Amino acid sequence: MCSSAGSARNAARRIEMLVCCAFVLAAMSFPQLANGQGGVAFTQQRPFVIGFVPVVGAGGAVGGVSIDARGVVARSDVDQAQRLRDARQRALQEIAGDLQAPSEMRKISLRGLAAAIEQRVKAGLPATDELQNLAGLTRIEFVFVFPERGDIVLAGPAEGWQVNNQGCVVGIKSGLPVLQLDDFVVALRAARQQPASGELITCSIDPTKEGLARFTRMLKSRDLQVNEATVARLEEAVGPQQVTLTGVPPSTHFAQVLVAADFLMKRLAMNFEPAPIDGLPSYMEMLQDDAAPMPKNAMPRWWMAPRYEPLLKDEEGLAWQLRGPGVQTLTEEGFLGRGGAIVARKAQENSLAKKWADAMTANYEALANEMPIFAELRNCMDLAVVAALLVKEDLPARAGCDLGMLLEDKRIAVAEYPVPKTIDSRASLIRKEGRWVISVSGGVELDSWAVLDHTETRADLADVRVKASAAKENRWWWD
Repeated sequence: MCSSAGSARNAARRIEMLVCCAFVLAAMSFPQLANGQGGVAFTQQRPFVIGFVPVVGAGGAVGGVSIDARGVVARSDVDQAQRLRDARQRALQEIAGDLQAPSEMRKISLRGLAAAIEQRVKAGLPATDELQNLAGLTRIEFVFVFPERGDIVLAGPAEGWQVNNQGCVVGIKSGLPVLQLDDFVVALRAARQQPASGELITCSIDPTKEGLARFTRMLKSRDLQVNEATVARLEEAVGPQQVTLTGVPPSTHFAQVLVAADFLMKRLAMNFEPAPIDGLPSYMEMLQDDAAPMPKNAMPRWWMAPRYEPLLKDEEGLAWQLRGPGVQTLTEEGFLGRGGAIVARKAQENSLAKKWADAMTANYEALANEMPIFAELRNCMDLAVVAALLVKEDLPARAGCDLGMLLEDKRIAVAEYPVPKTIDSRASLIRKEGRWVISVSGGVELDSWAVLDHTETRADLADVRVKASAAKENRWWWD
C-alpha cells in the first residue's frame, strides 16, 4: 500500500511465473455501540488538546477508512461511517453567519490564531469549530508576511462547513474537506524538525520479508491454479502487512490521511472498488485489454507525491503564492529476487503502470471531488509546503510573529487516533499469456522542501499583499 522514499525505491520483484495480485485491506466490522457512546470529544486536559476525537466503535475513521484499537486498517462499513457522521453532526456548533458565505480569498492571521487559542486555554475552554476548521479554508493559495504588524497571513478559498456521509468536515458548497488546525500544527512541528532529522513525511505499508519468502515458494508450485482457493492461499502466505510512518506522529489525523489515501488508491488501481469518475479504469481492467502488452516486470508500485508549479514570490520575499494541483501519482516496476528481496526498476514511459499513474494524476481533481480523502491529502500537502516555507525562509522571525505556542507539544497537543500498524493482505489474480502479475506496495512521499527549490519572482504580488492587509479589529480571520 504505502511506502517511504527509501522503501519506495525497493518495491518489486521478479518471479519465474509473473503474477498479477494486489494486496489491500479487508473490511472489518465493529461491535455495536451502547446508546450514548457515539460522540466527538474535544479532550479538556493538560496540555490543551486540539482536533476532533471520534468516539465510535473500537477506533476512529478517516475518509472512509477505519483503524481499530489493534491498529488494523480496513475499509469502513456503511454502518460505522453513518455512526461517525451522526456523532460529528451532533457535535457541530452553529456557524456564524459571515463564515457561512463562500469567499474566494479568506485571510487567516497566524498571530491572531495563536492569540485566539491562548484565550481559550486561559479560559479553560475547548477549541471552537471555527478554530479547528481554520475558518473554512479549503486550500492555501497565498502566504503574506507583514513585519509592520508582526504577522503572517494565510489566504485561500473558504466556505461554511458540514459533515459528509463519511464523517469528514467539508465545505457546504464545494463538498471539499476544510483544512484542519491539528494538521497545520503537525506540519509546523514536522518542518521544524526536518532540517536536523533529514526525515521526510512518508507512509509505507509493505509485506514482511518472511511473508514474501513464503509467497515466493508458493509461486513455484506447479499445481497453482487461478481460483478462490489459490487467492486465499496467497493471502495467507503473505500475511499481515506492516505500516510504517515517518516525519509525523502515527497517531495524528495527518498520518491517518496518508494511510487512508494510499489505501484507497490501491483499491482503485487493483479494481477492489470502481472509480466514481469516468476516465480512470483500474490497472487490472487495463491489463485485461487484448491490446495491452504483458508487463515484463510484474510488480508495479504506485505512490503519491507533491505536484506544484514553481512558487511565486514578490521581490522582497513577503508575498508567496502556491500554484498547481498539489498531488501526482508516480510509479515504478520491479521484480522479485531471491529470498523475497524486492528489486526496483524505473517504469517505462509506455508501460501500463505508468499509464495508470498518469490517468490518476490527470483525473485527480475530479477524483478528489468524489472521494474527499484525496482532497484531504492535498490539504496536508499544502500545509506541509507552507510549513516548510515558514521554516526555510524564517518568516516568523522576519515578521516578528511568535508561533512558539503552536510548536510546544507540552502546551498544545493534537488529538490522538489509533496507531495504524497492519493491514490484512488481499489478492486479486489475473492470468495472461501464461503468466501472472502481483503488486504488493505503494506509498505517499511528501518532500515539501523540494517544492521550495523552484521559485519565480513576480512583482505584482506585492500589490496582492497590500490588499490582503485590511484586517478587522478583534478578529483572527477576514474576507
